Amino acid sequence: MVIEAILKGLLLGLILSISIGPVIFAIIKQSLTNGKSSGYAFVAGVSSSDIILLFICNFFTSLFNLVLNHKSSIALAGAGFLLLMGLYTLFFKKLKLENMGEDGVNKTLGLKDLVSSFFSGFLMNTLNPSVFLFWFAWTAAINTSADDTPSPIKFKLIVFGTCLGFVLLSDLIKVFLAGKLRPRLTEKNLVWINRISGMIILIFSAVLLYSALLIY
Repeated sequence: MVIEAILKGLLLGLILSISIGPVIFAIIKQSLTNGKSSGYAFVAGVSSSDIILLFICNFFTSLFNLVLNHKSSIALAGAGFLLLMGLYTLFFKKLKLENMGEDGVNKTLGLKDLVSSFFSGFLMNTLNPSVFLFWFAWTAAINTSADDTPSPIKFKLIVFGTCLGFVLLSDLIKVFLAGKLRPRLTEKNLVWINRISGMIILIFSAVLLYSALLIY
């Protein structure tokens, strides 16, 4: 049972970690623009969001049904949030290399900056309807499998614990690898990265908006 649970958790984590969405690009961009500390804070926000969503899916079935009944509103809210973030990133965000020393070592960011990065990751992940649907669908599937095991609670803890651990590790690796490139970046390169990131977020916003309109 333990091996089966670990394997399912790893598979679930792999699916979530390689899913192409705005979060993966935001993690890389956050690390490149503001340094590893900001990237790690952003990842902590994403991970905290996953834990809370998973907790809701498992223990609040009434909220489960409520969200499903209002998934179109959630999709519109997520699309609006991504639209604003994409427009800000593409047209208004100012990029500077002032948090980098000449030797390529990141300076320490203030607590306010880290908290801001944390909540950016938390909100982006929480307001993404695909994340809701992902956890709802897989929670139902895992709960069904757990019912056939001698210890359903232990089975679910191993599966979801393995999944969350795998995703967190993969996100930390993304930050680490992005940080390796940071000393080689110029402000011109950062401008292009910022534009590409903004365009990607706008594309995801358009896709979510189209999906929400179809639901209506």
